[in-house]
Amino acid sequence: MNILHVSCSPRGPASESSRLARNIIERLLNREPSALVVTRLVSGENLPHVDGSYATSQQSTADVSEGGSLALSDQLIAEVEQADVLVISTPMHNFSLPSALKAWIDHVARVRRTFTISAQGKTALLPDRPVFIAIASGGRFSGERARQPDYLTPYLRDVLNMIGLHDLRLFSVQGTAMGPQAIDEARNQADEALHAHFASSRHA
Repeated sequence: MNILHVSCSPRGPASESSRLARNIIERLLNREPSALVVTRLVSGENLPHVDGSYATSQQSTADVSEGGSLALSDQLIAEVEQADVLVISTPMHNFSLPSALKAWIDHVARVRRTFTISAQGKTALLPDRPVFIAIASGGRFSGERARQPDYLTPYLRDVLNMIGLHDLRLFSVQGTAMGPQAIDEARNQADEALHAHFASSRHA
């Protein structure tokens, strides 16, 4: 089994989303100890945005340069194609996704490569596989104590569905800006949710 971890937090391994992702990956490895884990860091300066050649390729079937961000796009798409399980760890920034994750999505969600467009709409080209999404948020965006909007999870569902990834499992650590006690509570809730998920399902 191949596991691809897309890490999006500017805080790197110290972030709550990364901690949650490590918990997920550890549970996956407990089931499949021989699994290969590939980590793709997309935060900070690790992943450039798409360039002009990429943009031109999306508007025309004409040949364009295979260099620049098109070559990077091919590499990122290949990583997804080779993964049996995808783990995305991300913070919520201003109710939505960080620009680093958006940049990765722009590279991976590519017309004629991971989806096609016809008069009937968009058709996915990637086969489905489990996608674990580990989210950290300073406020609370779900549950009875939610106090802020959530544009992150609906967007991720829609854009990942568009390229063929429907089997999404979302876990979160919420309220991280509310002090150590709130963080401990959020961690415990996330750990309990993970335990329940892996205990109740035979397959990741």
